[in-house]
Parts: sequence; structure tokens; C-alpha cells
Amino acid sequence: MRKKRQGKVSHDRWLVSYADFITLLFAFFVVLFATGQSDMRKKVELAASIQSAFNQMGIFEPHSALPSETALIGSGGSGAPPIVSVPLRSTPESIVIVRQHIEQSAQPEIAQGMIAIHQSVNGLVISLQEAGFFDSGATDIRGSALPVLDRIAAVLPEAPLRVEGHTDNVPIHTPQFASNWELSSSRASSIARHLLLHPNIRAEQMSVAGYAEFHPAASNSTAEGRARNRRVDIVLLTEAQ
Repeated sequence: MRKKRQGKVSHDRWLVSYADFITLLFAFFVVLFATGQSDMRKKVELAASIQSAFNQMGIFEPHSALPSETALIGSGGSGAPPIVSVPLRSTPESIVIVRQHIEQSAQPEIAQGMIAIHQSVNGLVISLQEAGFFDSGATDIRGSALPVLDRIAAVLPEAPLRVEGHTDNVPIHTPQFASNWELSSSRASSIARHLLLHPNIRAEQMSVAGYAEFHPAASNSTAEGRARNRRVDIVLLTEAQ
């Protein structure tokens, strides 16, 4: 009578269970990490709201620094501009916070006349003058202007904004640009594309417009006025727009 051959017993079956356990453990820590990052953003947004309320009550100094998300998480020495989180809607309070941060972070450029900030019926307007950001008749952003543009983008809220290109009334006709319409639109698009490199700027909330010489900020009868008209405006739109 033949004896049945016993199959070989594997002693490595525990590895399957162990691998499953490690996979589940990894997934668990990924969830913890993601939750932690979400909680950190909420903390920064809460800090911004509290500071805005206290500013109105006169408890904090109007220009006191808002702790950045980078500062709370830990800078890591990357050299990137700090990310300052503000409320996700363009309320009057959030616009005040954005204006304060831009005035602080771009103080040298504002003093040099590269940047101007004012309030309009549409919202907060950040004017980038041609002299600081573009060469004459060109649409590529100057490399020297990119750091300040990054600082501005870092404090913009996740809210609707419009990038507007403007020129003076001097006609342009080159192989690249048939008129000031094309020049103003291309410059606005260049600024918009760079802003979209920042995670807090959403493409679905952005619009780009070229107005040529038809929305002047000053008279075109003087060289100084024409220089003011050659600009790109970043308009932080209010909720009513």
C-alpha cells in the first residue's frame, strides 16, 4: 500500500500577514499626516480672523505681524517666501489684512513707485508699474521683479481676482503686437501665469483682461502720466463682483 506524500509545509506564510499589517500601518500614518496639515491651515485661518477682529477693537497694533503657516509648521530653510494664510473670502476684513501684508512685504518697491495700492469699487487694486516689471514693449516679467511678485502672491486669499493689462495711448505696431490690445493682454497673461504657480491662487477663480489705453489711471498728456498708465493691475474682487 502506497504512502501518501505529504506536501511541503511553508514556514514563511507569516510574511503575508506581516506585509498587510505594515501596509495598514503606513496608510494610518498617511491619514494622520494629512489631518495634521489640514488642522494647521485651520489654525492659521483662525489666527487671521482673531487678529482682524482685535484690530477693529483696537487691541492689537494695526500692523502687527500675522504668524505665517510656514512659521507655524517650521521653515525648513528652503528660502521660499512665507505663506500667509488669510480668510478664503474677499470680505472687507480680509482685504484689510491683505493690504497690510502687501504694504509690509513690498515696502521698498512701493517707495520706489514700482507698486501702488488703492481701493476701488471693484475691490483692492495692486498696480504693477511697467518700469518695475517689464521692459519697454516686452511681456516677459523681469527676473528682478519675481521675488516681490511671489511675496504678493503668497498673501492673496483663495478668492476671485482679475488681472488687468493697461497701456498708455502711444500706438504700438510690431511683428509681435499689432496694437496695445495685444500688448496689454499678453502682459496680464504673463502675470496671471506666474501667480498660478502658487497653490493659494486658483485658475477657476481668476480672469485676465486687456484694456489697452482705454482705462487710464492718469492723463496721457505728460510722460509721468503715461508711465502710470503702463501697468498691470491685480484686482482682488469683492464678493459683490
